[in-house]
Amino acid sequence: MQNKIKLLTAGDSSILIQFGNTIDPAINRKIAATVQLMREQHINGVTDVIPAFCSLLINYDPRVISYERIKQRMEGLLKIDVAAGDTRKRVFEIPVCYGGEYGPDIQNIADHAGLSVEEVIQIHTSRDYLIYMLGFLPGFTYLGGLDERIHTPRLANPRIRIPAGSVGIGGSQTGIYPMDSPGGWQLMGQTPVKTYDPERKPPILVEAGDYIRFVPIDKAEYQRIKELVDKNEYQCVVREGE
Repeated sequence: MQNKIKLLTAGDSSILIQFGNTIDPAINRKIAATVQLMREQHINGVTDVIPAFCSLLINYDPRVISYERIKQRMEGLLKIDVAAGDTRKRVFEIPVCYGGEYGPDIQNIADHAGLSVEEVIQIHTSRDYLIYMLGFLPGFTYLGGLDERIHTPRLANPRIRIPAGSVGIGGSQTGIYPMDSPGGWQLMGQTPVKTYDPERKPPILVEAGDYIRFVPIDKAEYQRIKELVDKNEYQCVVREGE
């Protein structure tokens, strides 16, 4: 992978590192390892680090560090042999109430797949999903690894408002809407957990490179967790993945 990495200018205060041109878990793990190295280095002048599917954007203050210097530092870090699996795998267990008022499109998803609603839920909750990147909205998770059996096209007519916490499928991806917003994904459920809370530090619950495991719950459990969330008394289960 080393010979595929490219460093490019991105304006007068950013540098873009391209690790490849495909969406691949190994590339994403290399990006996560690079982010971890940068945090350990505490490079003076770097203001933000933004990972994406197969690239890493680094914003810096040119009054503090020059482009030549930041490029030199990054070239040095990229030579460090960090194995793709060396980064710690955090898996956030996100409770989801599927169907009904919380997931109005779950029957559409089941019909498109030729499966029952119960089978769709079982498939959706059967694996850990890698967070490739955050975007679109603060804390919106782009997750990889959705089973092909439940890939579902987006809605022909997007909704004007999707409630915060809605879990949906858009084509080959699944994810969580962190706040009320328009959107065209097929909604299959809702979580009471706030993946984005501007009053919380940090405001975004997860990071690119983390994993999410959806856990099915019923309406009673949804309400119980929601009450705890509203009182800032709920903590997601976070486990170390294999």
